Amino acid sequence: MDLGLKGLRALVTGGTKGIGGAIADLLAEEGTAVALCARNPEEVAAKVAALRAKGVAATGRAIDVADSGALKTWIAEAADELGGLDILVPNVSALAVGADEAAWRAGFSVDLMGTVAAVEAAMPALERSKAASIVVISSVSGREIDFAAGPYGAFKAALIHYAQGLAFQLAGRAIRANTVSPGNTYFEGGVWHRIEEGNPTLFAEALRLNPTGRMAHPDEIARAAVFLASPAASFVTGTNLVVDGALTRGVQF
Repeated sequence: MDLGLKGLRALVTGGTKGIGGAIADLLAEEGTAVALCARNPEEVAAKVAALRAKGVAATGRAIDVADSGALKTWIAEAADELGGLDILVPNVSALAVGADEAAWRAGFSVDLMGTVAAVEAAMPALERSKAASIVVISSVSGREIDFAAGPYGAFKAALIHYAQGLAFQLAGRAIRANTVSPGNTYFEGGVWHRIEEGNPTLFAEALRLNPTGRMAHPDEIARAAVFLASPAASFVTGTNLVVDGALTRGVQF
């Protein structure tokens, strides 16, 4: 199936590794120009080079998405550099699973306001697009209580609500908005890799809870996100797509 992504332009926050990196890779493989940001300048430069090697335009910058001013400035500049913007994927998370005030502030600044700032900055370019789409990366922790209950789960739930509100508010302007809620996703250097090394009991329990007996790979989440972002999903908006290998037990109506 042709997703209709060739020639479009996408921006991914947290796009150097893990789920965000896999989304950037798949978009590029589909012929989409990609702008990305992350905090590590060396990793940003390496990812941009890798994407350009796939034959598409790519640009990136080292940014902390909690700095909304810097984020908004860069998004406007990236859209100008790419000649417009069709797809926005706010992906960055503070992974705030603690219970202290610092964790709540980090989750608010990065997960929630980093997404809101990205949407606001991208809106002028998205309004000029003929295939505008926003895909917010949430989490299954936003729809049920698990070990990440607290700031991480609360703000992931808020993102689902925010995106569904955007879908309703922007439908008349032909801008779609959806969320993807991944289950536990494993990659080298990621949170579950660190848990595997530092807390093998929790890691084993997480594996036990999933009837597939494994965690997701980033590319499995990326395929779902890229489909929702694409013109092939032109009438899908306001949806939260759970990609968790039957980990969660709640029924989503």
